[in-house]
Amino acid sequence: MNDVYILGISAFYHNSAAALIKNGKIVAASEEERFTRIKGDSSFPINSIMFCLEKENIDFSSVEKVVYYEDSSRKFGRILTTIMLNSPFSVTQFFESMPVWLGEKLWIRRKILKELNIESRKLVFLPHHLSHAASAYYPSPFNEAAVLTVDGVGEWTTASYGICKESNITLLKEMQFPNSIGLLYSAFTLYTGFKINNGEYKMMGLAPYGEPKYAQLIKTKLIKIGEDGSVVLNQKYFGYTRSLNTINSKFEELFGKPKRKPESEIEPFYADIAASIQVVTDEIILKIAKHIQVETKMKNIVLAGGVALNITAMGKLRASGIFENIWIQPAAGDSGASVGAALYVYYQEKKAEKKINSEDIMKNSFLGYNIEDSNAQDDKELEALGGVWTKLSSKELPEKIAQLISEGKVVAVARKRAEFGPRALGNRSILADARREDMLRHLNLSIKFREGFRPFAPAVIEEDCQKYFDFSGKSPYMLFAVPVKEERRVPSEKTENILKNAVAVRSDIPAVTHIDYSARVQTVNKNDCPFFYDILKSFKEKTGCSVVINTSFNVRSEPIVNTAVDAYKCFMKSGIDFAVIGNRLFEKSKQKGDEKNA
Repeated sequence: MNDVYILGISAFYHNSAAALIKNGKIVAASEEERFTRIKGDSSFPINSIMFCLEKENIDFSSVEKVVYYEDSSRKFGRILTTIMLNSPFSVTQFFESMPVWLGEKLWIRRKILKELNIESRKLVFLPHHLSHAASAYYPSPFNEAAVLTVDGVGEWTTASYGICKESNITLLKEMQFPNSIGLLYSAFTLYTGFKINNGEYKMMGLAPYGEPKYAQLIKTKLIKIGEDGSVVLNQKYFGYTRSLNTINSKFEELFGKPKRKPESEIEPFYADIAASIQVVTDEIILKIAKHIQVETKMKNIVLAGGVALNITAMGKLRASGIFENIWIQPAAGDSGASVGAALYVYYQEKKAEKKINSEDIMKNSFLGYNIEDSNAQDDKELEALGGVWTKLSSKELPEKIAQLISEGKVVAVARKRAEFGPRALGNRSILADARREDMLRHLNLSIKFREGFRPFAPAVIEEDCQKYFDFSGKSPYMLFAVPVKEERRVPSEKTENILKNAVAVRSDIPAVTHIDYSARVQTVNKNDCPFFYDILKSFKEKTGCSVVINTSFNVRSEPIVNTAVDAYKCFMKSGIDFAVIGNRLFEKSKQKGDEKNA
């Protein structure tokens, strides 16, 4: 029997990606930004596609189907209809959006066929939210579940829910544009001074520094929330149906201040705004979940779509107990829809049976580019950059890394296959001591070059998790905000100074304890992440602590590192003390390279 390969593609909005399925299993997946080094790259993901094929040593003749993650013609219809219904006020939107669509986006079928040189019969287009739903259900450990997808907008749909049983997905109900939870959240992202489709997680991190003073105003003026969690947005305050502007002047007038200028000092007012929209989002998600449980009677739920990456809302959903079990696609945004698109076609066209997964078919998201322990070409390129290293075995490295972290050093790790999705989970990570009071400030300002209020995630040995956090079970993908144990907390009051609040000591693991005593926890076990587990185990043996900081190996405005060269360049231009690239250990003070050329 020949192997069945199906290629999934997402592209032309943000974070283009490709994923390759072999006989129903994900064998490779990557975002295009990792190869082009353009953060959020939305271009056709030819590099990611070729990576996937090369991983399996096949060409397009071996690919049975190529699946695009949405219906581009229906999406164009929505844009055109919206412009027409809002004419003449939408004339600016027409002239700004039509050249992009008429020049490229409307001809996606033609572009894919030309770029890949495949027959038309091989190309399939799926609805956007069906791709999201498939990405959530098929990799999940359930044989039946409710499914919820929530994002900005696909074609017309902004949220949907349904039932998944065995190999089938049935979407029962949807919310449609212009009413959108994702667009509402993005509007506030813009208002608080961050970039849409990139800064939502920044606003989410800012929210705990404020008070939800404006939550009631939001619910009174901006949005009507149904008992089933459906929303109706008051378009008087938004601009996205008439222009390319998400909010308008009335939005700013409602809150009495203009939108914050990017990079300007963050006043407490904007933290209060962030806290307010987060509270409203939490309420909406919980109402939707309750409604879905009543309608479907399912004990399991799976989620995807960009809003599913809101760790605060997902943490509250998990803690609510509305569903017994919850599983979220780790690449919940549009990039992950490439996985769902391919899996859906496999299960439907091949009539394949979905079995309860004994293993995580997302493979802990380690689906990307592989940095080998030893590679002659990597050695040559690293030497050309002035790299000087010591070679250690895979058994020696975890103990060495743990020792360096315990001494207060910051160690970056880039080895084996890169993570697919927004989280670094040990293979493209920067690691540091969570017990150090100064580490949050040091990492934000000297390593990542980012806003000083931004929190960091803790990685903890899975079996020790309940010693530090009010959380049981697994959280391998950093998708839930959970409380730090009461007995580990240190009382601390909020002040008007956000940066001072950020660095205040709130527990015995202060660098990963947020102002509201929460943390975005990653649990690590030996079977899924043996190398990272050994680092944590060795660190525990040296210090008695099972927790380290784990943040992505990149600096501000750059994608997570992909190749050995990417890793070395990032290491050289940041304040990282040591880097592990493959099985090479680099010490900053011994490098011959020039950081200006990194």
